[in-house]
Amino acid sequence: MKLKKQVTVCGGAIFCVAVFSLYLMLDKVQHDPARRQNSGGNFPRSQISVLQNRIEQLEQLLEENHQIISHIKDSVLELTDTGAVSPSGHLPFRSSNGSWVLPFDGRAAFLSIKPQDCQFAQGRRSSPAELQMLDVYSLLSFDNVDGGVWKQGFEITYDPNEWDDEPLQVFVVPHSHNDPGWVKTFDKYYYDQTQHIFNNMVVKLTEDPRRKFIWSEISFFVKWWENADIHKQEAMRKLILGGQLEMVTGGWVMTDEANSHYFAMIDQLIEGHQWLERTLGVIPRSGWAVDPFGHSATMPYLLKKANITSMLIQRVHYSIKKHFSSTRSLEFMWRQSWGECTDIFCHMMPFYSYDVPHTCGPDPKICCQFDFKRLPGSRVNCPWKVPPRAVVDANVAERAALLLDQYRKKSKLFRTKVLLVPLGDDFRYDKALEWDQQYQNYQRLFDYMNARSEMHVQAQFGTLSDYFNAVYKANDVAPGTRPPDHPVLSGDFFAYADREDHYWSGYYTSRPFYKNLDRVLESHLRGAEILYSLAVAHARHGGMEGRYPTTDYALLTDARPGTAKEVVVIDYGSRMLRALVGLKRVIINAAHFLIMKNKDVYRFYQTEPFLETDDKRPTQDSLPQRTLIELDPNSPRYLVVFNPVEQDRLCLVTALVNTARIRLLTEDGQTLPVQLSAQWSSAVQMSPEVYQVCEALGLMLRGLDVCLVIDWALISFSLYLVLQTIRRKDDPQVMRVQFQFVTYGTRPSKDKSGAYLFLPDGKAKVGFGYPLRTVFLQAQLFLDCFNHPLLSSPTQNDVLSTAFTFYPYAFGPVCVCVCVCMGLPVGLSPAGHGRPGGRTKTFLPPNGAGNGNNPQRPERENESDRLFRLQGQSHALQLNTDGSKEIKAHGFS
Repeated sequence: MKLKKQVTVCGGAIFCVAVFSLYLMLDKVQHDPARRQNSGGNFPRSQISVLQNRIEQLEQLLEENHQIISHIKDSVLELTDTGAVSPSGHLPFRSSNGSWVLPFDGRAAFLSIKPQDCQFAQGRRSSPAELQMLDVYSLLSFDNVDGGVWKQGFEITYDPNEWDDEPLQVFVVPHSHNDPGWVKTFDKYYYDQTQHIFNNMVVKLTEDPRRKFIWSEISFFVKWWENADIHKQEAMRKLILGGQLEMVTGGWVMTDEANSHYFAMIDQLIEGHQWLERTLGVIPRSGWAVDPFGHSATMPYLLKKANITSMLIQRVHYSIKKHFSSTRSLEFMWRQSWGECTDIFCHMMPFYSYDVPHTCGPDPKICCQFDFKRLPGSRVNCPWKVPPRAVVDANVAERAALLLDQYRKKSKLFRTKVLLVPLGDDFRYDKALEWDQQYQNYQRLFDYMNARSEMHVQAQFGTLSDYFNAVYKANDVAPGTRPPDHPVLSGDFFAYADREDHYWSGYYTSRPFYKNLDRVLESHLRGAEILYSLAVAHARHGGMEGRYPTTDYALLTDARPGTAKEVVVIDYGSRMLRALVGLKRVIINAAHFLIMKNKDVYRFYQTEPFLETDDKRPTQDSLPQRTLIELDPNSPRYLVVFNPVEQDRLCLVTALVNTARIRLLTEDGQTLPVQLSAQWSSAVQMSPEVYQVCEALGLMLRGLDVCLVIDWALISFSLYLVLQTIRRKDDPQVMRVQFQFVTYGTRPSKDKSGAYLFLPDGKAKVGFGYPLRTVFLQAQLFLDCFNHPLLSSPTQNDVLSTAFTFYPYAFGPVCVCVCVCMGLPVGLSPAGHGRPGGRTKTFLPPNGAGNGNNPQRPERENESDRLFRLQGQSHALQLNTDGSKEIKAHGFS
């Protein structure tokens, strides 16, 4: 368009100059006195002839000018018609069906980082970390040698006079880890145990100002706060503001760090932090992560950005803990790969677990004797057969010396004479008796130790920040600053093993259906946030705050590991489904409001919304059922397409229709290319009544060994339709791809693979041995490859179906989407499809649309089957059949 304008302006200027020159020439001839005298008012024939020649020359120049302009216009049209590309970028081209298409411009699906985008890009490169985790893993033998009383470690010795000049500072930190759903549901945990922890906390901490406690799961705390009376709320507020109770991390949950997307990790932090700041005026300063099954490098970066200065981790491979303990590297600055501005001080707990037997020192047999909930008569005892004893005057000296010995040994693993001793476990302190048992017995021990200078120790209850502040003070550095001689570490702590070869990687794939549902929920949450914010902004700008609905919706960000009991998983699924339904309602209402040109006529329909989404889930454990668009010859159907990501992108949009005779139109009536794809009603049959909107395709059945030729590449597959080689037609080099389906058996021993662990019986076995049928669905926009087993009576557990989709110019040189169905769906998606907000939202008016069933097929319901360019402006699409059936759609981003 810009080029056409330039040509028009240039041609107009030339025309004006030519006309003006002719006018000046005629004017000069007309007013020349000499010529008038010589001719007596008449021009000689010679001069008239000269003037005529000049006029003819000007006319010839004007004609040449018109020809030049015409050639330029023709060139522009030729460029657009042939799809040629200008040096500055890609131009629209006219497809074979006459519609105009904006081609993919070759850019990546993400934005490049510019210096002004990130502060660390402007700074100097930092020095490399001393501890690179990849290097550390390569050094370790993982031999699991028996270390004595500390089975996974080594014997620790010390000189009794080491603390003569500087006493040992001990901070005992009481805590209670509360899973928002594990063996019990969130609500049952709350009513059975967690609410009693808070009620006892208000009473017992108030009894003695020396008592301290930490709490991390804000979801439980919010539920208690909303049910507590004003007196309990004020008492709790006083404990928090007075420093007796510290909110650590401040997230809605103690997030999983392996399966969760960083969007959800951020969002649950925002949810908890905003509630704490609005309600209590509190901003967390220390991170506490004792139960994630391995630790990601993402979490320290997010905590640093959330103004947290220090953090603690626990579940790290026991060989790593042993190695770091031997080098006194359990406390370090955790750094991202790009710069020291991301450094955060981290404390790694050295022993097996975060329970009391594994926190006071290296000998769990001794430490368990100081877990006073296990006193004789309790329902919990010590596995080492030596029970705790209540601390009285007669035994306090012996008890204090025994405990101090463990404190000293543990302190030898760190570089400062400040020691952290957590005191708690899962759902502890739910009984008032335990509060008395723990606090009273420990206070007697502290009083005895602190009163005797020869013991060279100062012990007290403390919060996590009390400990970190003491470490910074002992090293004479500001909070969050690197203490002298402490190492810098870069990397992560996956995979986690707590003993032997028990690697906690089974939960990476546990309950994949709910992991997928969680991603879908995150996507809708992001889309709802964007549309709701835009709608509210428009409503406020137009003075319509009272007429636009301020719908409230919930956020659920736990349950990702898939390690909960069945009843808890069902509760999680039900909560996620309710949240998803609420988010769709927000999206529908906001989209309805935003697409209206005259927003004064907007009306909110609670029971009969103006739009409906492109799929529905009847129950929490069902696959989404796609909405079937029933086309009518007499009226078009409209689609609203929303791009929820922050940049232009090339993606696929799906629509199910009940006829093969359709047209897709833009808002201004231009036809877009359409491809029709089959909708599979079974593994080997296509539905005769439902179609996916795309452009004419050919169906081919082929044998097992496949060599596929498309317009940009030669692709070969193995016997089981596994991608082997890719060669671009313009490049002689062959890219070899290794891709195998393998199976693992399980051990016959007591310890087996499950929701937590991955314990195979040996090496993987390659292949399945099924006779297969390969089906290709080829068309202009993309190509589908399906692989079905040819079994006489396959069962759900027997069926292995693979599906490949090729997008020739969508995501770089090649992109292969793979979905495998073997009992439960497992999917691998191209970049951008798995992230929150990555899926394009499509919704349509409900009138005339039925809820079409989603026929069973290889699980690809989250992979779109329509290639379309979405840009940062309003779009309108119209789907139209040859019989005047049409669908129009509006899109915005």
